[in-house]
Amino acid sequence: MRAIDLAGAAEALQLGRRSLVSLVGGGGKTTLLFALGRQLPARTLLTTTTRMGRDRTGGFECLVGPGAADLASAFEQHDAVLAWGATDERKALGFAPGEVDRWFATGAADHIVVEADGARRRPFTAPAPWEPPIPQASTHVVACIGADALGYVIADRLHRPLRVAAAAGCSPYERLTPARAARALTSTVGMRKNVPGSARFVVAVSGAVPDDPRVGELVAQLDRRSTESLMILQVDDIKARGPQ
Repeated sequence: MRAIDLAGAAEALQLGRRSLVSLVGGGGKTTLLFALGRQLPARTLLTTTTRMGRDRTGGFECLVGPGAADLASAFEQHDAVLAWGATDERKALGFAPGEVDRWFATGAADHIVVEADGARRRPFTAPAPWEPPIPQASTHVVACIGADALGYVIADRLHRPLRVAAAAGCSPYERLTPARAARALTSTVGMRKNVPGSARFVVAVSGAVPDDPRVGELVAQLDRRSTESLMILQVDDIKARGPQ
């Protein structure tokens, strides 16, 4: 495992010349979305297939309901832009996964990063029957979990606790141990749900502190399941483990 700065997240994910990255799960999705927007080269589109807080733009040029010509014009002036389908007083509404697939297929952007899940700012979640809306052309799916989910009673801290418990194989009134978190992260009713077979799947653990034994055990559990992981230690620090 080698330590890198958050500014190296795109390199750690090995995104190549073109990518469609879908972020699912809980803690750290929006932070990672904006970090990738700052790191990737020109013509990077940031968007969502769910909802985002209207005030969370990351400082990027924001387009509402853009067409292909609008995107092309925006990329003449900006390396990365944020696009929403519509807005109301509090929320920004995203696009259907098929629309994001179409943008990628037609080359509207070289890189597209999608927030493809909602957790109501909780550190972890599991999908409802209609979730997560992951574009099928995704080249990478990153499942996010906040380190502060570990060790706490599922019903007390997590979004959709009954579904998290089902994916973890326990009661919602039990604690989310690293083993249970690894089970939920890799379950097809958990974070593996709707992941395209051709996509690279990565788990990102955000908000950890150095030498946190719970995070270390989670990484070990993911290793046993042959799942690649990233550990986001602080806002500006990230540890990455590449394929073995």
